[in-house]
Amino acid sequence: MKSQTLLLVKNKQIVGLFVLAIVTVLFLVIPDLVGMEISISLRLTSLVLLSVYVLLSFEIVHRTTVAMVGAAFVILMGIMSGLFDASVSFDFAINAIDFNTIGLLLGMMLIVAILGQTGIFEYLGIRMSKASKGNMWKLLVMFCIFTGIISMFIDNVTTILLIVPITISVFKTLRISPVPFIIAQVLASNVGGTATLIGDPPNILIGSAANIDFTSFIINMGPTIGVSLLVSLFILKFLFRKELSQKPHNFEELLLQDEKVLIKDRSVLKKSLVVLTAVIVLFVIHGSIKIEPSIIALSGAGILMVLAKSRPEHILKSVDWSTLIFFAGLFIIISGAEKAGVIDLLSSTVLHISGGNPWILFFMIIWLSAIASAFIDNIPFAATMIPLIFTIYNNESLAAVFGNMDISPLWWALSLGVGLGGNGTMIGSSAGIIATGLAEINGHKITFNQFLKVGFPFMIVSLAVGSVVLLIDVLIRLNLAAML
Repeated sequence: MKSQTLLLVKNKQIVGLFVLAIVTVLFLVIPDLVGMEISISLRLTSLVLLSVYVLLSFEIVHRTTVAMVGAAFVILMGIMSGLFDASVSFDFAINAIDFNTIGLLLGMMLIVAILGQTGIFEYLGIRMSKASKGNMWKLLVMFCIFTGIISMFIDNVTTILLIVPITISVFKTLRISPVPFIIAQVLASNVGGTATLIGDPPNILIGSAANIDFTSFIINMGPTIGVSLLVSLFILKFLFRKELSQKPHNFEELLLQDEKVLIKDRSVLKKSLVVLTAVIVLFVIHGSIKIEPSIIALSGAGILMVLAKSRPEHILKSVDWSTLIFFAGLFIIISGAEKAGVIDLLSSTVLHISGGNPWILFFMIIWLSAIASAFIDNIPFAATMIPLIFTIYNNESLAAVFGNMDISPLWWALSLGVGLGGNGTMIGSSAGIIATGLAEINGHKITFNQFLKVGFPFMIVSLAVGSVVLLIDVLIRLNLAAML
């Protein structure tokens, strides 16, 4: 099996390199053939951005390495093409990085690392398994709702890192393949995480860039995601109807387990829950108190480390530094693309295709974001779309329709598209990549096609439902804004 896996990875990388070569040639040749006048800085920066997408999609190089090398190329090309002087290249890089996003992720990673050490997630996994009484459909519903709710308040990458090992452990006892439940939890985490500012990395990017607070996010996205999650459960029941009909083995053995012994430190658990609750409350009111979410998260993490008497060198090992560096490199790449004029070119193209019609743009952003996010990691795609929406929103026809609203509906369209679109394939979201990796380490390989057969129809149905609910919500808010 190991040799087959290596062969598949090698073939995938060869295909990816071939696609990258074709993209490079086409991008360098086509503009001249059609008579487009594009500056050298715009060409090279656009090529770096496209190359990053291809490399990430085919997993040719680790995404953190891709982001670091891409950022270095953008800075180097910026200097060589005269976009900025070499003496200000460091300032350019520092100003490009959104430290509010980095700080928020770091703070929440630290809090969850301490909470996870208490054993609370293992405890809840056994409790839910016992409550299902051996009914696989009931267990799937409980696992998905639990995962969806947790993903609203802990980013879905961290949620998956905590939940999937528990799922594998439970199903090892039941002697049933955990694969359907792992896939279902990835899908539920992406749906649930779309509801809040901190639930999904793209939302953190959107909220930080557009200055959208936690309360506004959950008020505007909560109803749409609530309906989508409910519908999603029945989609999963249909897609996994064969697997859910199985009867578990050794269920009596599971019933005999005392889940209370899984709680390793009740004192730290209580302190962790108090701090996490306080952090979430402050997230809700941070728009009123004018304190950035990153400050709240980092302060909460520091206080919890003191209360739990945690050794920093141990807790810091639990931080996903690779992801944080990936974000930093990505910010530099997108900033370079924006400075070179890539975003202006994309916005004019989008406006031309839509004819400037606000509602066509609304649905274009939802569905194009979803389809693209199914095959490209939704984090870099969201990062690219953010400056694009800023540019598009200056269009007169959009301002005439959405001008009375405090927050542009295009932000909610982007959040819905990249959030639910990530469910289309196993490489569409960070949660999917991490979950399938954890499954394979534990001897449960999930193939690209296996995930696709469930994830893509799930994405289409849940996104269709979400699009309709979000449209209704936006129309209601537009009418209310007009009345006021």
